[in-house]
Amino acid sequence: MQFKNISIKKIMIIGIVGSGAMGNGIAQVAATSGHKVVVYDNNAAALEKAKASTLQTLNKLQEKGKLADAKAVFSLYHYTDELSGLADCGLVIEAIIENLDIKKQVFAALESIVSDTCILASNTSSLSIASIAASVKQAERVIGIHFFNPAPLMALVEIIPAIQTREGLAEEIKALMLQWKKAPVLTKDTPGFIVNRVARPFYGEAIKIMEEGLATKEDIDVALTILGGFKMGPFTLTDYIGHDVNYVVTETVFQSFFYDPRYRPSFSQKRLLEAGWLGRKSGRGFYNYENEGPVLKSNLDAAQQKEIVERILFMLINEAVEALYLNIASAADLDLAMTKGVNYPKGLLAWCDELGADYVLAGLDALYHKYHDDRYRASAMLRKYGTEKKKFFN
Repeated sequence: MQFKNISIKKIMIIGIVGSGAMGNGIAQVAATSGHKVVVYDNNAAALEKAKASTLQTLNKLQEKGKLADAKAVFSLYHYTDELSGLADCGLVIEAIIENLDIKKQVFAALESIVSDTCILASNTSSLSIASIAASVKQAERVIGIHFFNPAPLMALVEIIPAIQTREGLAEEIKALMLQWKKAPVLTKDTPGFIVNRVARPFYGEAIKIMEEGLATKEDIDVALTILGGFKMGPFTLTDYIGHDVNYVVTETVFQSFFYDPRYRPSFSQKRLLEAGWLGRKSGRGFYNYENEGPVLKSNLDAAQQKEIVERILFMLINEAVEALYLNIASAADLDLAMTKGVNYPKGLLAWCDELGADYVLAGLDALYHKYHDDRYRASAMLRKYGTEKKKFFN
């Protein structure tokens, strides 16, 4: 059955499955954009916690002058511990645990409750949208809408149509995200989509440099922030994200890409996860946060810092170029995703243009010749652009 194109208006009721930080954040984005919102969770205590947190957040926004009427926005919310409470929604966004089997069960249950024209979306950060869509009879109504945490503050939204998703739905969702004042990008349904795929070397290559004894974690974090211009170094950032999240995404992407060495996880990070040293949330990760937290200092000179930054940057650029080569996303969307999704100082393709594709290619080839590790193989597109000295943007 092919259902009619939707007309996304503010009268559309938005359903959210899951009342955790992400679900609550997405609900806030929808409600502050004028939609009625139904938040579902099978845990009544979690719902009460979400309700209290939402009211507190909205009141704070009003106090700061960022919201005209907190009470009016809160009146748009409805909380339910019955899945049937989502029956009148025009769009339902699932934001629960990253477990494919559980998500498929939820989507199958949703289809029996909502109307034939209701869009079913997943907020998954790395799981296959095609697999999720296969759990429902009307697979053409399923799409990925991946927000970044915290959803109200992070502008980027990755929109991921499955191979089953009906033509035109991705553009309609993009229009809705623009109404919600987000920065939407379209990406193919591949592991990690854009951000969680392209960003892997920022963590993985940094850890490899440390494991080789070429620099300390402090050296690397200082180099990437001071010289590279990144807001956080890789070790500070993984501690902030949490190793239970960051390592699992790395492992998932590695497995999903048929064990491509470009995404190989590290034992150093795996051991942190096994020890329960999850980062800031547990008080210990790569750094110790039990007292004031780490003071980052480095004795490396500018040339040594440049070598670290370029090694990681070349890997990141290569990932972005490979994603473009495989038509995962457009050049503009790839650069927008990395600046808006992980706050990189520049889009990676624009950065490549600035450095010169020939310079990046030479750096990658030097790493490959040094290590003979396939993780350093250059994208065919990077080799072409480097050889011909072409640019990605005019």
